[in-house]
Amino acid sequence: MNEAIVEDVIKKIIDELTGNDSIRPSRDSDITSNSIPVELSARHVHLSEEHINELFGEPLVLEKELSQPGQFLSKQRVRLIGPKNVINNVAVLGPSRPSSQVEISLTDARFLGIEASVGQSGEIEGTPGIIMASTDSIVGLEEGVLVAGRHIHMPTSYAGKFDVRDKEMVSIHLDTERPVIMENVLVRTSDNFKLAMHIDFDEGNGSAWKSGVTGKIIKGCREV
Repeated sequence: MNEAIVEDVIKKIIDELTGNDSIRPSRDSDITSNSIPVELSARHVHLSEEHINELFGEPLVLEKELSQPGQFLSKQRVRLIGPKNVINNVAVLGPSRPSSQVEISLTDARFLGIEASVGQSGEIEGTPGIIMASTDSIVGLEEGVLVAGRHIHMPTSYAGKFDVRDKEMVSIHLDTERPVIMENVLVRTSDNFKLAMHIDFDEGNGSAWKSGVTGKIIKGCREV
């Protein structure tokens, strides 16, 4: 096998294990095609200012910008400690949030021994807790662990084109080698968003996701 190919494969495996690509983007699609870029969202945490200080004693340090404007992957990492197992090198995304939140897949939840359910980002009331650790400190969350529901970030100006409104639930047809229709996809609209649908690694593997995959909104029996 070509040495460059081997190195590329190794890098991808390391990125998945360390969470270095918390949001793995697809290629941009042409808005005129009605297609929505589909991106993978790996396990990651959002931290409050209080927990950032407790865990690291300093502000988050930017490692790279993410696909959504203003969002970034930090150089800091945390360890998630569950009742059964531990997951190391979990990505920390910035900027800070009012409340800390841990987003994992159902596979991660079972591995950790946590009964996490699917929910939307920010809706953490009644969710399980977990222990987070840095190299210097430990923080216990009483709640905040969830499996992020599939969702679309959409610029407000695109809502009319796609015939949707903010917080509407839609179905999306993914154009993959294993085509699938995903239901209950939340549409979020904002002037600050870049068009993209986010799914987690379980959903990506199940639908044979790869870079460049796009989806189309289904209204009744038609695509828009």
